[in-house]
Amino acid sequence: MRDTALSLDVQATGVAAVDLRRKPRLGEKVIQSFLLICAVTSIFTTVGIVYELARESLHFFTRQSWENTNKRIVADVGAQAATFEVSQGGAVLREGDIVRLDEEVMQIVSRTSDALTVARGQQGTAAAAHDAGATLFKASRATLREFFTSTKWNPQIGHFGVLPLVISTLITSSIAMLVALPLGLSTAIYLSEYASERARKTLKPILEVLAGIPTVVYGYFALTFMTPLLRSILGRDVVEVYNMASAGIVMGILILPMVTSMSEDALSAVPNALRQAAYAMGATRVETALQVVVPAAFSGLAAAFIVSISRAIGETMIVAIAAGAGPAFTFNPFQAAETMTGHIVRISGGDISYDSIDYNSIFAIGLLLFFMTLTLNVISQCIVRRYREVY
Repeated sequence: MRDTALSLDVQATGVAAVDLRRKPRLGEKVIQSFLLICAVTSIFTTVGIVYELARESLHFFTRQSWENTNKRIVADVGAQAATFEVSQGGAVLREGDIVRLDEEVMQIVSRTSDALTVARGQQGTAAAAHDAGATLFKASRATLREFFTSTKWNPQIGHFGVLPLVISTLITSSIAMLVALPLGLSTAIYLSEYASERARKTLKPILEVLAGIPTVVYGYFALTFMTPLLRSILGRDVVEVYNMASAGIVMGILILPMVTSMSEDALSAVPNALRQAAYAMGATRVETALQVVVPAAFSGLAAAFIVSISRAIGETMIVAIAAGAGPAFTFNPFQAAETMTGHIVRISGGDISYDSIDYNSIFAIGLLLFFMTLTLNVISQCIVRRYREVY
């Protein structure tokens, strides 16, 4: 219908029609297809990572491990016996606990001070006779409640509380941000509002050099320079050789270029008209920078800060070298404590067997770390949308 009307119009006017439809371009189609493939690959890579983390974490929370109770049966136990005596001491046993003698699994029905009444042959095992002196093992399984509330972490012996690793991670990251945020924001304000073009071109590449230094170098810098410095200032009795403070300070130096660069970009994006208006009202350069430019760039600055926090939480080598090599539930930054990433490095670098409780625990920690950084990124996007200024 449209083509008919067009031909009639051409015949009536005698003017040749111009085809304004977009002509297909092969190069454009290829580039568009390539970009689509890259986007889809990125999405599927993320989905694959989350899937693997979730699958192995599920094994961690569903697998059953056995803890030595340091209890032994006092006398021989026949295949039909439902009650037997056990030695004193050792782990506490309660009604409903799953225990194991040799290869037979049992469930405790009731107990007295020195005897257990059990249901024999549980979990597909067969009731069998056991000799006196056989060791009693207790089943343990990680639960979400214990995982998030317990203060002990040692999966090999049935302690599944990740809280010590989380606390040390948050402490080191907080120290890093206390170092990086003031310095980074101040440097960004100087580069954006005070520095000449020549000074900006000189200082920004120097700051970027910090981002190119390997993190393992930062780790040894924290251990061999920052820790002795803190010990000389605060005392050797206060600051341990491995401590969270030195690791956090050096992490702050590591993420300083990120904070500075992103903050400077946010400040530079503020229109000059706002600055000129402030100057016209009699404001000084400091007042303009702090009371006009910084509030106007708040959404970009908040995004820079939160992304930097995510970077600090995910840092590995500095904390693995300088913070400590063992979980410790402490809020003292001058004591040694292992972070989540540091624990992953230490455990994965050892001789752990595939599909063991320690192996699966790495993925549970990694999944928790993923959700922590994901939450920070979501908060960042919400802040950007909420406070973004459009000029």
